[in-house]
Amino acid sequence: MAEKVIRVDDIDGSEGDDVAKRDFELLGRTFTIDLSDDNDKRLHEMLDALAPFIDNAVEVKPAGKGRKSTRAAKIKGYTNADVRAWALREDIEVSERGKISDEVYAAFIETHPDAKPDA
Repeated sequence: MAEKVIRVDDIDGSEGDDVAKRDFELLGRTFTIDLSDDNDKRLHEMLDALAPFIDNAVEVKPAGKGRKSTRAAKIKGYTNADVRAWALREDIEVSERGKISDEVYAAFIETHPDAKPDA
């Protein structure tokens, strides 16, 4: 028994012996697509046309992503994991991730005076 694989062009739905899986790179990422020879030629013409724009553009990074806070430390000598573990032992509601409320920090510092940050 034999099986026949029919590749279909992902752009225009055409079938043919010239349709093949084509890899291309854009902005440092590799993509793959099934294209006929004609559509592969069109793709590379478009990439060539975009190249000067991409080469001369500056990437805009989303605001607030990956930036470190410049605020003063809330506690000294302890991690947020330490504060969360203490809060859970004390039956104080605290999220597993994200911001720890100022009230939780204040209660932690009250019971751990050595955690008070330098003024």
